[in-house]
Amino acid sequence: MNLPVTQRHFLSFSRKLFLSVISLFLVFVVCFIAYQYQREREYKVELLNTKLQDYNSRLYERLDEQPLDNGIINDYINNHILEDLRVTLIDLDGNVVYDSYPNHDEQMENHLNRPEVQKALKHGNGYDVRRTSETTGVPYFYSATRYKDYILRSALPYNVSLINNLQADPHYLWFTVIVTLLLMIIFYKFTNKLGTSISQLREFAMRADRNEPIEMAMQSAFPHNELGEISQHIIQIYKRLHETKEALYIEREKLITHLQISHEGLGVFTKDKKEILVNNLFTQYSNLISDSNLETTEEVFAISELKEIIHFINKNQQQRSRGKDEKRMSITINKNGRTFIVECIIFQDASFEISINDVTQEEEQVNLKRQLTQNIAHELKTPVSSIQGYLETIVNNENIPREKINVFLERCYAQSNRLSRLLRDISVLTRMDEAANMIDMERVDISVLVGNIINEVSLELDEKHITVVNSLKKSIQVKGNYSLIYSIFRNLMDNAIAYAGTNIQININCFREDESFYYFSFADTGVGVSPEHLNRLFERFYRVDKGRSRKLGGTGLGLAIVKNAVIIHGGIISAKNNQGGGLEFVFTLAKEK
Repeated sequence: MNLPVTQRHFLSFSRKLFLSVISLFLVFVVCFIAYQYQREREYKVELLNTKLQDYNSRLYERLDEQPLDNGIINDYINNHILEDLRVTLIDLDGNVVYDSYPNHDEQMENHLNRPEVQKALKHGNGYDVRRTSETTGVPYFYSATRYKDYILRSALPYNVSLINNLQADPHYLWFTVIVTLLLMIIFYKFTNKLGTSISQLREFAMRADRNEPIEMAMQSAFPHNELGEISQHIIQIYKRLHETKEALYIEREKLITHLQISHEGLGVFTKDKKEILVNNLFTQYSNLISDSNLETTEEVFAISELKEIIHFINKNQQQRSRGKDEKRMSITINKNGRTFIVECIIFQDASFEISINDVTQEEEQVNLKRQLTQNIAHELKTPVSSIQGYLETIVNNENIPREKINVFLERCYAQSNRLSRLLRDISVLTRMDEAANMIDMERVDISVLVGNIINEVSLELDEKHITVVNSLKKSIQVKGNYSLIYSIFRNLMDNAIAYAGTNIQININCFREDESFYYFSFADTGVGVSPEHLNRLFERFYRVDKGRSRKLGGTGLGLAIVKNAVIIHGGIISAKNNQGGGLEFVFTLAKEK
C-alpha cells in the first residue's frame, strides 16, 4: 500500500541533510582529534628522547675526557640530576658495563635484544616507551645512543609525572570542540533556511498538483537566498502557465460553444479519421446526404457523395512527405431537394476539418430579397407616380383654378409624407437586420413609455371613439433600446387605430412575469382579420386589404418592424383572433439582454 507523502518521510530534507553532513563532520573531527592527539604525544616522546639523547651526549663527552670510572659516572649523575634517572653503559656485545640502579653489582643479563639497544646499533640511537625493566620490575622510558666502544642508555621511570608530561596538550581539544559546536550551529541555521525554502516549494508543488490557487502570502514566505529566488521564478512561470491554461480553456469552451450553435455542420478529425469534435448539424446534414442513417461519426467517410473529399484527404496525407501545400477543397452536393456545400481543410499536423453548409435557405433568402426589392420598388413607385402626375397637371395647365391647385398640392404633400414614412420604415428594418448587435441598450420603463404613447395619439383615439385600457403596473423595466421598444407599442397602437375600426377598446396588459421575461398582451375589440392572414401579418409589405391599406397611408412594414424589434430584445411575438372579436398580439421581452 502506498502511504501518503507526509507519512513516508519521517525526517525533512533539511534534517536529513543536517544529520548526514554533521555525522560526516563529527567523524572527521574525531579522526582529526585522534590524529592530533597521537601526533602531539609523539612530539612529546620525541622531545623527551631528544632531551635524554642530549644528556647521553654530554655524559659521553665527560667520559671521553678521562678513563671510564664508575665514580666519575656517579659524580656526573649527581651533579646533573634528573629525578630517578637511571644510566646504563652497554658494550657492543650487549653486556652491561655499568648501571646506576642501586643493585647494579648483581649480574645482569645480556641487553642485546632490548629494542632501544637494537635501534641504537642500527641507527645510532633509539628509544622504547613504557617497557618494564626485568631488573627492577619498574616501567621505564629508555633512550639509547651508540658511541665507538659502547652504548650509553638513560631511562626515566614511567610514573605519573612522566605520563602527565607525555600526554597531549588538552587546550586544542577544547578549541576543536568549540569550533565544532559553532560550525554545527551555523550549518543548522543554513540547513534550516534551506529546509524552509524546500518546504515552501514542496507545498507549492502539492497545491499546483491539486490545482489549488497560489496565495500571495506563499510567494513572500520564501527566504531571500538563491533557492528562494529560484522558487519565486518557478511560481511566476507556473502562474503564467496557469493563466495561459485558463485562457486556452476559455477559448476552447468558446470554440465548442461556437461549434454547437454554428449554422454550419462542423467536424474535426485526427489524421487517422478519428472524431475530435463534431456538432449536431454535422451529424444531421451527414444523415441527409447519406442514403442510410449513420450510427457512428466515422461512417461519414463511407458516404459515396463525399468520395472526392475522402480522396483529397488520402492524397494529401500521401503527399505530405513531398511538401505539397494543397490544404483546402470544396464540393457542392444536391440531395433530397437540398443544396449542400462541403469543404475540407487540412491542418499542419494532418488533422482536418469538414464543414457542411446547407445553402438551400440562402438561395431562398436570395429569392426573398429579390422579391423584397421588387416590393420596395413597387411601393415607392405608387407615391412617386402620384406626386409626378399631380405636378405635371399643374405645370402643363396654366388655367387650373387656384382651389384645384391647392387640392393637388395637398395630395402631393400627403403622398410625400407616405413616401417619407416608407423610407423611414425601410431604414429601421435595414438597421435592425444589419447592425442588431450595435444597437445601444439602456434601462427602459415600459409603463412610462406606453403612457406617453397614449397621450401622443389621444386626438386620433377621440376621433374614432377608441378607449384604451392600460393595465400595466408601474416600474416594468427592461434593458433595451428605447426607440425600438417605442416602435413596438407605437406601431401596434397605430395599426389598431388604422384598421380595427371605431367605437372599440384597446387593452394593454402584462399578464405574466418570470425570472427571464415579461409577457405582454396588446388586444383590440375591432374587426380582426381572417385566419388565413394571421401567419403572414409580420411579412414585409404584406397587406390584408391592399387598396384600403394604401388609402389609409400604411407602408406595410409596421408589423415587420414590431417583430424584428421583439426578436432583438430576446422575445417572440404571435397574433391571434379574440373569441369575442378583434385581434390580439402576444409577445415577450427579455428582462436582461
